[in-house]
Amino acid sequence: RGTNLSALIEATRNRNYPAEIALVVSNVPDASGLKIAQGAGIATAIIDHKEFSENRPAFERALQNVLVENGIDLVCLAGFMRLLTADFVKKWEGRMLNIHPALLPAFKGLHTHRRALEAGAKEHGATVHFVVPEMDSGPIVAQEAVDVRPDDTEDSLAQRVLVVEHRIYPHALRLLAEG
Repeated sequence: RGTNLSALIEATRNRNYPAEIALVVSNVPDASGLKIAQGAGIATAIIDHKEFSENRPAFERALQNVLVENGIDLVCLAGFMRLLTADFVKKWEGRMLNIHPALLPAFKGLHTHRRALEAGAKEHGATVHFVVPEMDSGPIVAQEAVDVRPDDTEDSLAQRVLVVEHRIYPHALRLLAEG
């Protein structure tokens, strides 16, 4: 949907913000984030994973080349639903963040809101963490909780968590960019 990208773009409009968005890359040619980036005057690139016929190393080489060619220093993943290999992740160690809609280490992976409700969690939330080879396991940079309400549905919980995501992702990127 590109809402986390929109939150990051909004944060970077403040001239005192320590980072800028130089490039938005997607592996999905019609991703909403591409249109949002273009509307904000940000360069975009598409590396369609379907063109690499299950050849993950070739996909990651193409991704790495685009990042290097564009002088990218930090990577912020959002809505990027592909697992990256350990080799790729190690190249960006300490310089790649991910946003996850749960209070890690709880509810790694997909369907976090449903799983939180099914587990009877009293709190849920969002986490920004460094990307490491093991999925959703890197050191936590920022995290914020929301209460799970008795009448919550997946959608209502997801909406409140999304508000948190939009607040903590720009904060986490600021922390990383400031060292």
